[in-house]
Amino acid sequence: MLETIDLNVSLPKEETRKTLEELDIRLGLLQRELRDKGIPSIIIMEGWDAAGKGTAINRFLRPLDPRGFQVHATRSPTAEEAYHPPMWRFWQRLPKQGAIAVFDKSWYVHVLEDRVEENKSTDEWKLAYERIRTFERQLVDDGAVILKFWMHISKKEQAKRFQELENDNALSWRVTKEDRRRHKKYNEYYQAVEDMLVETSTANAPWTVIPAHDRRYAHVRIAETIAAAFEQALARPAPLPAPAAKIPKRRVSPLDRADLTRSIAREEYDKTIPSLQDEMRQLEHLLYGQRVPAIILYEGWDASGKGGNIKRLTRELDPRGYEVVPVAAPAGDEKVHHYLWRFWKAIPKAGHIAIFDRSWYGRVLVERVEGFATPQEWQRAYREINEFEQELVSYGTVLVKFWIHISPEEQLARFNERQNTPYKQWKITDEDWRNREKWGAYWDAVSEMIEKTSTTFAPWTIIEGNDKLYARIKTHRAVIEALSSRLKK
Repeated sequence: MLETIDLNVSLPKEETRKTLEELDIRLGLLQRELRDKGIPSIIIMEGWDAAGKGTAINRFLRPLDPRGFQVHATRSPTAEEAYHPPMWRFWQRLPKQGAIAVFDKSWYVHVLEDRVEENKSTDEWKLAYERIRTFERQLVDDGAVILKFWMHISKKEQAKRFQELENDNALSWRVTKEDRRRHKKYNEYYQAVEDMLVETSTANAPWTVIPAHDRRYAHVRIAETIAAAFEQALARPAPLPAPAAKIPKRRVSPLDRADLTRSIAREEYDKTIPSLQDEMRQLEHLLYGQRVPAIILYEGWDASGKGGNIKRLTRELDPRGYEVVPVAAPAGDEKVHHYLWRFWKAIPKAGHIAIFDRSWYGRVLVERVEGFATPQEWQRAYREINEFEQELVSYGTVLVKFWIHISPEEQLARFNERQNTPYKQWKITDEDWRNREKWGAYWDAVSEMIEKTSTTFAPWTIIEGNDKLYARIKTHRAVIEALSSRLKK
């Protein structure tokens, strides 16, 4: 692909000035329209050292309102970032709706510098390609515009520019030993770039290779490409409504297999739970020592006992090593980002435990049933959730998912108890009663959720919850088994 690029193209100075003046006005207007329509944009600037990435970024941002964009320079991950999956740090930097994020280098470091300098195996960088394609597709599906530029210069031109910089006392610091080492490996990087362009140039997020020997030509080509992409995004029609999901009135559900008569005597519970809690504490310390992250996720019917279950699970744990993440309706910045954004922000670093009291499954449960998500959004979410969990598990995260199941009769009894007990009344709301009236719709949503997102790498465990004591013992044992199994590996 790179060998087809004509590096000798150029533009006269006067023609460049006039063209950029027109493009500047156009880009300023387009930025305001994107903001008004709430369309987020991501511009990725990759290229050879000394190809002019910084100058190019400065030039195309010049006509834009600086309140509407942010530039991120990607360097080696910090200690905090290194304790998370590779894409974690980039999820933190995604733009909100209507804003622009510019990346001076980006997630492509994994298939360029990591591949060449760290001699990553073929399997590792092939996996990175898939991770990148998934990430970008999720963002585009959510409405984002992604522009990716590779600024291309020859090895000879790069050497010439390095020499010019080194001859300038004010700029010589810009040429580092790492730059010189990469220059010697130009041919190795060339092949890595070729592979990257082929593997990750997609219909929704294509690469644009910019001949960068002539800076004027490069600046015009970049500005024209950005303007055209912005105009295309503004002109795209609204998606057609998705057809309603066809669900049988009474389906055979994974929930049907749950035996809600299961129970445990109080005496046996009191005898068993302390030893399980002690074992949990020991495993927490082992997780930290081996730097294994863990996520324990609770979903379930209202009043199914999630809060009490979590309280017992964490009773003997060191609070410095875990965090309970209560999930409510999205608010503030959460509402103007991809719905997975807030969950990426909350995943634990290596060696720590995150316990989610409700989770990303709200997209296919309450948001589906109550109409807060469009049919396109919640139907797309099954795939996105599986991809999200696959990435967590591939990184080494222990992921345990519970659905605490109770009967409608047991739920009604607990609702009435809460309503009639003064110190428990805060636990019951009008929304709980409204949700109960939609038991059938939620049953269908839960059933489909389990069927489509119980995978070999992240299976669901259905907890029979009519007896709270039994449910607590079962969740403890399931978590202990999952953690122990991972630690043995």
